[in-house]
Amino acid sequence: MTILKFALAGAMFSMAAIGSGSAFAQDGKDITVGVSWSNFQEERWKTDEAAIKKALDAVGAKYISADAQSSAAKQLTDVESLISQGANALIILAQDSAAIGPAVQTAVNNGIPVVGYDRLIENPDAFYITFDNKEVGRIQAREVEKVAPEGNYAFIKGSSADPNADFLFSGQMEVLKPAIDAGKIKNVGEAYTDGWLPANAQQNMEQILTANNNDVDAVVASNDGTAGGAIAALAAQGLAGSVPVSGQDADQAALNRIALGTQTVSVWKDSRELGKRAAEIAVELAGGKKMNEIEGVEEFDSPNGMKLESIFLTPIAITKDNLDKVIDAGWVSKETVCQGVKEGTVPVCG
Repeated sequence: MTILKFALAGAMFSMAAIGSGSAFAQDGKDITVGVSWSNFQEERWKTDEAAIKKALDAVGAKYISADAQSSAAKQLTDVESLISQGANALIILAQDSAAIGPAVQTAVNNGIPVVGYDRLIENPDAFYITFDNKEVGRIQAREVEKVAPEGNYAFIKGSSADPNADFLFSGQMEVLKPAIDAGKIKNVGEAYTDGWLPANAQQNMEQILTANNNDVDAVVASNDGTAGGAIAALAAQGLAGSVPVSGQDADQAALNRIALGTQTVSVWKDSRELGKRAAEIAVELAGGKKMNEIEGVEEFDSPNGMKLESIFLTPIAITKDNLDKVIDAGWVSKETVCQGVKEGTVPVCG
């Protein structure tokens, strides 16, 4: 079924959603929320999904989902499929924010509310919920600069198809620009990472190391997957642990790397809260609530000048000194964090 072909079907679903009106706000027993994942293989999305499911279960709403497997084309057909299955609202983690546009617009045109999840969808009719990604970038840069206030910096960025990659890099540059302008820090290589895939990040890092004869003093990597790829490249040259590396998402492997000393920081975005709020918002919008009536909403000016109704959650830096935060919050077990860690090297590991 093509996007054009499902327009009538979408209209039927929208009539069901609109016809029930504010009753949806009281309970979700007649609501089906469709979630379109960009690449469900990444560790963190399992946590997000569990939070979404829990929030929907709490109000009796139904959960359906599809995994685009890093394909923008598949995600278009995934959205069609979710609508054809009766989704009254959609939560979309966009693989490609531009490519997803036609499917999002078709859903919106047919009265099916859309929540842009974690990644920007530039459509004023789509609600946007994420963490403050510029602040994530600032945190990454600050923590790496603390360890390496001078020297050659490499930047392993996210996917060029994801606006978050540029938000992060903008935040990183905001912090590092004074040192760059003063000549203390030199940008010796930067590269986008297709699909945010660790293998691509490793290749990017290998190329930067080769171009600089391994003379790299710090790596600002934009998430834990790209950090893992960069660290693999550093390890191959005997540099892992001596070069600070940033990340984000508080992946279990990354938290263990922090304890082991090969990664400097992971910016924790408690995706349990992100998933919970996204699910609640999807149900509220399906129930007839307007976007500007959502609790905590604020107006966000997108890079292309669109005004979007949005919610931004606050990220937290996790370093070797405060690993207890994620353990105490039940995010990860102490055993996982401390696996292979030498006694006495990390406070939380004893």
